[in-house]
Amino acid sequence: MTGAVFQMNVLVMEIGRVKFKLFASSAALIAAACLVLRAGVISAEEKVEALKNPYEGRTDVLEDGGSLLNQYCSHCHGPFAEQGERVRDLRRLNIRYGDDAISLYWTTVNDGRMDKGMPVWKEAISDDIKWRIYTFLQSVQTKK
Repeated sequence: MTGAVFQMNVLVMEIGRVKFKLFASSAALIAAACLVLRAGVISAEEKVEALKNPYEGRTDVLEDGGSLLNQYCSHCHGPFAEQGERVRDLRRLNIRYGDDAISLYWTTVNDGRMDKGMPVWKEAISDDIKWRIYTFLQSVQTKK
């Protein structure tokens, strides 16, 4: 937007060489919509920051989590996350990402990384399955 001028009850917006005239009520609605959309973006970021694994520290889900990882992830990440390619080595999440490991895991699994060959799993598997897999992964994190 290169300029906006208020003239009586009309907002004149100029984007490039195109001028738009909006009545003040329309402009108010657009401004309100922008604020709502911005609030939605903030809420989504806060949700990622506020992630908490419901199975954290529970050993009773490890066997199931390992089995689920083998079912959904082993074709790229190896059985029980054991494979030699460091880029895909899920046993190094804590080393590579530290405190951001949980949010990176959640975002990557749900949104995918198509440029890296990682599919979108958001609708394909339940959140419960994702957390069971993450709990297993936390149990196999390497120190080196």
